Amino acid sequence: MYSIKHNKDLNILEIKNSKSKVYGKIYLNSGASLQELTLNGHTIIKDLSPLTYANTYASSILFPFANRIKDGAYAFKGKNYQLEINQKEENNALHGLVYNKVFQIIDQKTNENSAIIKLEYNEVNETVGFPYTYTIQLEYTFTIDNLSLKVTVKNTATKAFPFTIGWHPYFLSHNLYNSSLKFNSDKKLTLGDRNITTGTKDIELINVFNIEDKQLDDCWILNSKDVTFNTPKYLLVIGTTGENNFLQAYTPPKANTIAIEPTTGVSDSFNNKIGLNVLKANDTYSICWSLKVNEP
Repeated sequence: MYSIKHNKDLNILEIKNSKSKVYGKIYLNSGASLQELTLNGHTIIKDLSPLTYANTYASSILFPFANRIKDGAYAFKGKNYQLEINQKEENNALHGLVYNKVFQIIDQKTNENSAIIKLEYNEVNETVGFPYTYTIQLEYTFTIDNLSLKVTVKNTATKAFPFTIGWHPYFLSHNLYNSSLKFNSDKKLTLGDRNITTGTKDIELINVFNIEDKQLDDCWILNSKDVTFNTPKYLLVIGTTGENNFLQAYTPPKANTIAIEPTTGVSDSFNNKIGLNVLKANDTYSICWSLKVNEP
């Protein structure tokens, strides 16, 4: 049997199954981010302390833009906008607008085989840099060997807005040097100053990417929907229902840890238009990411 416990003092949800094979921890005050995850007895996501959420954005939902917007400035439908600069050292707007929002519980269900939690944030205020309103719902489903995260965005404004979306989980390997990523790509983003996308380049087709001691902050255009993280103790298949898929990989200053980020856009997408979507007034967009753990 699965259980969901709400620590109202900290506004944290803990998800468990009775066999102690599944565990999750969701911080509702931090964009409903998934800060810990165990599937089928394997620790997949672990607290990154002493690194802080303010610096890592661990497991945050990246909306209405993934990655960075150069100088926080962009134009849309003939008008110029200025987003808040929350990455002072590079003078960029970073990782969207919902990573620090407080989400509400709107539904939860448990049974013998799963736990399902539906959470919501309703933006009713127009900001100077993004003068639109929207509702974003997250639906987490936990089973013995799978975690799915469905994100649904509804444009509640009276006009269309631009967006990309992504997810920023960090995964644990007991030996990152001997771990690898399996994905299909023959194009990579080129990055300039401040990690801003300047274009794309053709590369030799990648099927298996050995991580070894590489320091990563790289982005590839995917030809397929799945990415596999192969570690000495478990194999994790990261799936998406998205049509335009990018893979961002980043190694933080934390041993045996790697961010593997599925996104629908890239840095500065509001300006370079790579992966950029437009959501019309009253329209809804949904995407689902999944994590399935297998034995290596």
